[in-house]
Amino acid sequence: MKPFAIDAFDFGLARERCDGALHVTAMPRLVRECVDASGTMLWSLTGGTHASGHPQLALTVSGAVQLVCQRCMQPFEYRIDASSVLVLARDDVQADQIEEMLDDDSLDVIVGSAALNVMDLIEDEALLALPQAPKHVECPSNIPFAISSAGDALGAAKSSPFAVLKNLKH
Repeated sequence: MKPFAIDAFDFGLARERCDGALHVTAMPRLVRECVDASGTMLWSLTGGTHASGHPQLALTVSGAVQLVCQRCMQPFEYRIDASSVLVLARDDVQADQIEEMLDDDSLDVIVGSAALNVMDLIEDEALLALPQAPKHVECPSNIPFAISSAGDALGAAKSSPFAVLKNLKH
């Protein structure tokens, strides 16, 4: 998919909608977080107007990526299912004012533009949905080298470090 831009304010006020599929390979920052570049993100972007009168964008992103489990270091499929409402501001000062006025943590206020890159929005949403420390719900038991069994094996092979102190007591 080629990068494309929208006029975020016109898109929101006109209540436009677009959706599609984006391969993970098209998102270089997301690829760096994954085991491989397999997978596709389905996305939907819908314009609207917030109750405060400001234009907004509703974005949903879903799909699966391959991450590395931080417990067992094995790859696993992680499902992304994220959505956000982005209230648009003209600049940083207005964004701060809107954020303070709305005082709603479920909304994000961003600076919109006449050339907002939709692919960047999709990639940002997918990245924000990734866990800081990805891990299986339950690691598979058929891993050839498990940390606990390795620790047990090392402990069995070594004698206690206090055995030497016991001999010094005499």
